Amino acid sequence: MTTETEATYDVIVIGAGPVGENVADRTTAAGLSTVVVESELVGGECSYWACEPSKALLRPVLMRADALHVPGLGPALKSPLDTETVLAHRDRMSADWTDDGQVEWLKSAGIDLLRGHGRLVGEREVSVETPDGRTVRLRARHAVAVCTGSRAALPDLPGIGTVRPWTSREATSAQRPPGRLVIVGAGVVGVEMATAWQGLGSRVTLLARDGGLLPRMEPFAGELVAERLKEAGADVRFNTSVVAAERLPDGEVRVALADGGELTADELLFATGRAPRSEDIGLDAVGLTPGDWLTTDDTLTVTDAPGNWLYAVGDVNRRALYTHQGKYQARIAGSVIGARARGETLDTGRWAPHSAAADGVAVPGVVFTDPEIATVGLTEAGAEREGRAVEVVDYDIGQLAGAHQYRSGYKGRARLVIDRNRRTVVGATFAGPGVAELLYSATVAITGEVPVERLWHAVPAFPTISEVWLRLLETRRDR
Repeated sequence: MTTETEATYDVIVIGAGPVGENVADRTTAAGLSTVVVESELVGGECSYWACEPSKALLRPVLMRADALHVPGLGPALKSPLDTETVLAHRDRMSADWTDDGQVEWLKSAGIDLLRGHGRLVGEREVSVETPDGRTVRLRARHAVAVCTGSRAALPDLPGIGTVRPWTSREATSAQRPPGRLVIVGAGVVGVEMATAWQGLGSRVTLLARDGGLLPRMEPFAGELVAERLKEAGADVRFNTSVVAAERLPDGEVRVALADGGELTADELLFATGRAPRSEDIGLDAVGLTPGDWLTTDDTLTVTDAPGNWLYAVGDVNRRALYTHQGKYQARIAGSVIGARARGETLDTGRWAPHSAAADGVAVPGVVFTDPEIATVGLTEAGAEREGRAVEVVDYDIGQLAGAHQYRSGYKGRARLVIDRNRRTVVGATFAGPGVAELLYSATVAITGEVPVERLWHAVPAFPTISEVWLRLLETRRDR
């Protein structure tokens, strides 16, 4: 017999990933009683199947690639990576897929946890089906925050379910390298997993539907990654689409291509985009469409739900699908919920504390490949689509003394996109080994709307790769 109980809180958060945890932390700090509902592991996708395990796989591969180009180290690195040790490290970084530590943190922060599947059943009401068969009816005095994230989207191919393809989850949690791995998709997940598993001993074939990798970034970024993947032994194919796939009786996967070709592999990974985890959270009960992305304003309030009680934070709102951006949104949403609960007037001006302005202006991202790709703001093409008059400045990072110190034969490129009218940087892309740490300076330059002339007075240390900022400014001056 099902037992139904009830509980009332100031705030209900659906989803205990990094985003939900941060919303709950902020609302609790504001003095609001908060409960988090989670159907899987506290810590979410990032902790167990995305950011943490993927970077644990990639770090040894990228470190070895750098070390092979450091004078004196190459001969000591002729042996392949110790795959078993790398995978054990990945397991530790994923907490062996247990969430005891995260649960303890919730307790220490004064946040209640209710395990189970939560669904909206009305305004400020959530019904939770718990693993032991109970139903708990939760009511919120002030707010419900949907922080359910996104999932891998699979293509609409006949019999895709019987193929048992990998998604990002299987790719980051596999217990051994597949002998042959076909990856469909040329975005961030596709190129990172190609880099990781090729470096750990798999024979990788990467299929790009269009003519390049990382299509949403500056073209040179994808070109450099493709070059290095090929040098590492991966088979990179452009303008290639999959029309069918089947799992054979012996466990192999046969992949049919649009050009009539065929591939056989041990595993097939689809890295073809993300979809919102909103199909079964009761959106229809509050007049919204199950399975849709949730549209919000800059306070992270769902615009199609009247009454300012429903919030969508993180991937589920499709504003910027990065963990760090979701946590940024969570801090904003928590402050908004707290202010509204106190009856305060929101400050939502540009860069105000109750406005998620950075989501459309300065979204930083790093692709952890060889070479690294670090981007923030607009690409040249993106700026032109917005109708901006822009000036583009490029520099070969390999000319820097700091780059030569980092590794011999350094290949890399930097680009600034400058708004001619405002004379500020609106976009930056760095491609090369070790460039990820350049990204915050570019993010500050864009967010702070620092005039280009003032950047001359930000002096980079010598010999570092950050000296590329000076060279970019000199290149612009000398035109």
